[in-house]
Amino acid sequence: MKFFLKALGFILIALSTTNTFSQLTADDYLRADSADTFGKLVYNAFLTPTWVESTSSFWYEVQTRRGKEYFLVDGVKLTRKPAFDHFKLAERLSKETGKEYKPFDLPLREISFNKTLTEMEFLLDSEKWVLNLKSKRLNKDTDFKPRKQNQRHWAAVDHELKNTESKSPDSLWVAYTKNFNIYIKNRKTKQEYQLSFDGSEGEYYSTYIQWSPNSKYIAVNKIRKPYVRVIHFIESSPEDQLQPKYHDLEYPKPGDALQIRKPSLFNVEQKKKIEVDTQQFEHQYRVSTPEWRNDSRAFTFEFNQRGHQAYQVVEVNASNGQVSILIDEQTSTFFDYSGKRYRHDVNDGQEIIWASERDGWNHLYLFEGNSGTVKNQITKGHWVVRGVDYVNDDERYIVFRGSGRNQNEDPYLVKYYRVNFDGTELIELTPENAQHSATFSSDFTLFVDNYSRIDMPPTTVLRQTTDGKVVMELEKADISDLIDKGWKTPEVFVAKGRDGKTDIWGNIYRPTNFDPRKSYPIIEAIYAGPHAAHVPKTFRPSFGHFSAMAELGFIIVQIDGMGTSHRSKEFHDVCWKNLKDAGFPDRILWMKAAAKKYPYMDAERVGIFGGSAGGQNAMGALLFHPEFYKVAVSSVGCHDNRMDKIWWNEQWMGYPIGPHYDESSNVVNAHKLQGKLLLTVGEMDNNVDPSSTLQVVNALIKANKDFEFLIFPGQGHGSGGKYGERKKRDFFVKHLLHLATPDWNMVD
Repeated sequence: MKFFLKALGFILIALSTTNTFSQLTADDYLRADSADTFGKLVYNAFLTPTWVESTSSFWYEVQTRRGKEYFLVDGVKLTRKPAFDHFKLAERLSKETGKEYKPFDLPLREISFNKTLTEMEFLLDSEKWVLNLKSKRLNKDTDFKPRKQNQRHWAAVDHELKNTESKSPDSLWVAYTKNFNIYIKNRKTKQEYQLSFDGSEGEYYSTYIQWSPNSKYIAVNKIRKPYVRVIHFIESSPEDQLQPKYHDLEYPKPGDALQIRKPSLFNVEQKKKIEVDTQQFEHQYRVSTPEWRNDSRAFTFEFNQRGHQAYQVVEVNASNGQVSILIDEQTSTFFDYSGKRYRHDVNDGQEIIWASERDGWNHLYLFEGNSGTVKNQITKGHWVVRGVDYVNDDERYIVFRGSGRNQNEDPYLVKYYRVNFDGTELIELTPENAQHSATFSSDFTLFVDNYSRIDMPPTTVLRQTTDGKVVMELEKADISDLIDKGWKTPEVFVAKGRDGKTDIWGNIYRPTNFDPRKSYPIIEAIYAGPHAAHVPKTFRPSFGHFSAMAELGFIIVQIDGMGTSHRSKEFHDVCWKNLKDAGFPDRILWMKAAAKKYPYMDAERVGIFGGSAGGQNAMGALLFHPEFYKVAVSSVGCHDNRMDKIWWNEQWMGYPIGPHYDESSNVVNAHKLQGKLLLTVGEMDNNVDPSSTLQVVNALIKANKDFEFLIFPGQGHGSGGKYGERKKRDFFVKHLLHLATPDWNMVD
C-alpha cells in the first residue's frame, strides 16, 4: 500500500510538472496570428508622398474604407483630388489584360507623373503602362524592359578593377588602366601616354579615375590588394536538383588585412605623376575616392583610421601635391562614421558643415574651409542632430532632424528644424509631441509631415519650410474599428538606468484580452545594436510576431538601454569593446520598475528573444544575467564578434583584436549557460556567418549543456519563417507559461 501511494505521488508530481492537465490549443495560435490583420482596420493613416519632379505637386496612396486610393495634391493651389479615375482604370486594365481588377484594389507599382501632370506611368505585374489623364487613353509600353537587379552582395569587396574608361570634361582625353597602370589617350590623334609605371598585380591603380573639372589633372587611388576571406555554404536541399549545392561569398571579418588605398595625382599636360605623401594615412579602414574642387585647385578625400578612433577630411593641392588636414576628428572610443558622419562643402569648400560629438552630443559645426578651424558651433545643447535634409548655401540656412531638445518629451522623437549657419534663428518646424517623418518638395519650400506616436494615430499635413506653418491638412487616421476589436494601445514606460539618473525608455505591449487580475510572464524583444536605437516610436496597429506572442498570454517589452545610439556620446560609449553589456543592467532595472508598478508583470518569469545582433544578446542574457532571464530564443546570432562582418564589429569592438573579444563571446562563455535556450539558424544566412551559431552549439555540447537547436535548410537571415515563429512561441509557452502546446502533427 505504501509503495502504491508513493508511486501515485510520483505520477502526480510528474503530471503537475508537465502540465498535461492544461494546454493551449491550435485555436489559441490562430487567434494570436489574427493580430497581424489589425493593419487592415486602420484607415487614412500610412502614406508615403512622392513629389512630382520640379513641381509643387505630389501624389500618395492610402488605405481608406473603400480600399486603396490614390490622390494628387497641388501644393500651391492647395487642392487635393483623385490621381485618376479608379473605376475607369480598373475597367480598362481588366479589358486589356483579361484579368479582373477592382477599382480600390489596384496593384500598381512605380507610379510616376510627368511635369505637366498629363500622363501617369506605372508597372502592373512585369509590364509598364502609360495613362493619358486628359484623353484617358491607356497604352502598354512595348519597349519597356525590367531593370536588372544588382547581384553584388553588400559584403563583397570592390576590387576596383572594372574595365572602364573615363572621359575628360573637355572631351579631349580618355583615361583608363592597363597592365595595372594609368594611361591616357588623345581622342583625336589616338596617341597613348603611360602616366604611371609603378602599378603591379599586388598594388594597382583603381579604375575609378577622377578628372579635374579643367581636364588638367587626374586623381585616383592606388590600391594594395587585400586578403580575400571567403565563407562557404552548403545548400542541402536545392529546389532544382537532388544533390546539395556549394556556395561561397567574399566576407571580410574583424582583424582581416584590408585594401590600402593611396591617393595619387597626375598632371595631364606634363604627362607626369605628382608625388603625394600619403604615408600617414596607410593605417586605414578606408580612404574615400578623391573628389575635386570645382575650380580644380585641389581634391579632397576622407581618411577613416583602422579602429575608427580618428577620422579626417584631407585636401591635396593639385599643383604640388601638398597635403592639408581640414578636419581632424579624434576620440578615445569610436567615431560613429556609419551613423553620424555628415559633411557639406559650402561654396566649393570655402566653408565646411560637419557633424561631431566633440562636446558630448551630436551637433553641427561650421569650419573655415582652408585652415580647418571652427568658425562656430551651429547647434548645441543636451540633444542631438539626427540628420541633415537640406543646406541652402546662398541664404545660409540648414533644415535638419533632431531629437531630445524638449525636456518633457521622449528624447528619441524626431522633429524637424531650421537654423542659420551662425546658429541663430533656430526654428522648430514640427512642434507636435510626436515622431515626425517629412518628405520635401524639390525646391524645399514645402514638405509633407506624417506624425504619430505608438499611442497616437497618424496625422498627415502639408507645411511650409520657412516656419513650419500647416497650409493643408491631408489625412487623419481612423482607428475606430481597431478599438472595437479590443486592440490595446502600447504603453511608453520610463525608468532610471544603472546610474540612478539617466532615463531609460521602452514600450509595453499587452494582449487584447488583458486582465490585470492575472499574472503574466515578461518577454523582452531585444536588439541592442549600437548603430541605432530600436524601440518603435511611430503608431503601428500590429508589431508583427511579438504582437502575436502577446496574445498567447505574455507581456512583451522593448527597451533601449545604454550602449545604443541617439542619446549622448557617454550613453553610446557603454558599448565600446563591450558588446556583451547590451544595456542589460538598464533593461533589468526597467523591467523591475515596471513590475513594481504593475504587479501582474511577473519578474520571476522573464524570457527574451532576438535575431542577428539580438540573437547574440538573447543568448548573452542567459550567460551573463541568469539570475533574471530564464528562457531565451536566439536566432541567427553573431555569437562571436570575430566571426561577423568587419564594418559593424570593428566599429564597436575596435582594432586590433584583443581579449575583450573573448569576454563578449557567447562561444567562449558557453559553459556559463543557465536556463532554457533555443538556438536557430538558416543554413544559407549570408548576413551573419551561420558557422557562428554552429560554433556556439559545439561549445555547448563540449560543456555538456542542455539546449535545443534548429537549422533551417535553404533559409537565410531570419527566424525560420512561420515554422520558426511557431517553434519560438512553443518554447516560451512550455517554459514560461508551463503549459502543454498543441500536438502539431495532429493539426491540419
